[in-house]
Amino acid sequence: MAKQTVTMDALIKRINRKLAPEYQAVRKSRERAKLDLGEYYILDTYRNFIVDTNIDPEDYARELRVMHDIETVEPEG
Repeated sequence: MAKQTVTMDALIKRINRKLAPEYQAVRKSRERAKLDLGEYYILDTYRNFIVDTNIDPEDYARELRVMHDIETVEPEG
């Protein structure tokens, strides 16, 4: 079966819909914060603090079961 591609933006939206009831969201770091937080991090939106850093959205989406085995992330650019 052929792999289906998903954009990173769509993947982040899927993750954020899943995390919304827990008042959490995945955010992309700005240039200055990438060294400390990594490319993506999880933010507690209720208390405004960082829950986890250096997450891989694709792995995290599979862990949350919002990305299927036949899907891959479309390369950016």
